[in-house]
Amino acid sequence: MRKAKSAYVCSDCGATALQWFGACPSCGAAGTLTETIAERGALKRLAGSAPDAVSLDAVQTRELERLSTGIGELDRVLGGGLVAGQVVLIGGDPGIGKSTLLLQAVSSLGTATKTLYISGEESAEQVAMRARRLGIGDEMISLVADDDVDAIVALVERARPRLLIVDSIQAVSVPEIPSTAGGLAQVRESASRLVRLAKTTGTAVVLVGHVTKEGGLAGPKLLEHMVDVVLYLEGDPDRGFRVLRSIKNRYGATHVSGMFDMRSDGLVELDDPSKVFLEGWQPEVPGTVIYPAVEGRRSILVEIQALVTPTNQPQPRRSIRGLDPTRVNQVLAVLHRHARISLYDQEVYVNVVGGWRIDDPGSDLPVAIAVASSAFDIPLGKLASWGEIGLAGEVRSIPFEGRRVEELDRMGLERRIAPAGGASMRLGEALERSGLLSPS
Repeated sequence: MRKAKSAYVCSDCGATALQWFGACPSCGAAGTLTETIAERGALKRLAGSAPDAVSLDAVQTRELERLSTGIGELDRVLGGGLVAGQVVLIGGDPGIGKSTLLLQAVSSLGTATKTLYISGEESAEQVAMRARRLGIGDEMISLVADDDVDAIVALVERARPRLLIVDSIQAVSVPEIPSTAGGLAQVRESASRLVRLAKTTGTAVVLVGHVTKEGGLAGPKLLEHMVDVVLYLEGDPDRGFRVLRSIKNRYGATHVSGMFDMRSDGLVELDDPSKVFLEGWQPEVPGTVIYPAVEGRRSILVEIQALVTPTNQPQPRRSIRGLDPTRVNQVLAVLHRHARISLYDQEVYVNVVGGWRIDDPGSDLPVAIAVASSAFDIPLGKLASWGEIGLAGEVRSIPFEGRRVEELDRMGLERRIAPAGGASMRLGEALERSGLLSPS
């Protein structure tokens, strides 16, 4: 077999070079060039082989037919179920429950839906042991333990299953690429062939992906652009709570979440996640505030905790979990400048309980109030708050206020601090209303 030509791709910016350099010629990042297979499209097309262009009006469309997985929370995140020819990438930390969720989905689909499960990391015996522990019968799934992408493609073209699960994309490889499985070149080419397989056969493909220590999907960033849906399964390793979050969805809404509880018999759907998050909440302890987060069309109450403690270290520690560290550090700077709360000689710990991750700027105000509460050692009681803090010390309103208020009303939390009616307020005013600062 003729050896494929190689190129070198930057994992940061995606630029391509014909030879290896210590730093990317485009973005200057060091050590980011990785060998990959050359693009097939580099060759000139033969005369007459160019595709014909058609007008947009001439393109025939059809109504999407969705295949329900039988798991309501998974269907919610997918936008109603799986679509023929769809490629889904699901990532998460090791042991978070990705394989368990997919096995349960296969079980819910039943024998009426032809499903093929490819295990590239575990043997068939290991997968069967997990399935039996979950109460899943062997007849519900066709299992293959193989890591050769070409063999998988040939099997799918012959068997024509309705659903293909590849666990994981970092474990399979293409034989003609001279690199180990999991490398940038292997992941990129393997995913490309599986995506092409899904589009040509109409088989829905689910790819399981590993994540890096920073929490992003391992492999080239291009991988997320190639697929139709990107899902993340997150959760606190010390608790059974799991969140399935939609980051990208070409067939539905993004930033939709599904809630599960990991138990000995598998993942169980949660009908009332706010109740689960508030379980064990101690409002009489300083440094805790409730934030009504919004995911898609659902509002969920989460607890934001802060701990401020003195230190003798020249550089006080800042430990942040579940929030953007940049935004939290910005809030600390605004507290120092506009509220005269100095934390330069204090260690600050901020945490979102339950392993929840918040990217909404509306969490700024509850973080500021929780930090100030811990710094002054003043408990806040049953307090909920939301609002975006600007660098000038103003607190601005955020969208979906009605959904947040409805969830707070349902859970019986009446004390709230937030900008009212789309207006803004000062940070000092918010801290005065919380009882942390005296009226000036």
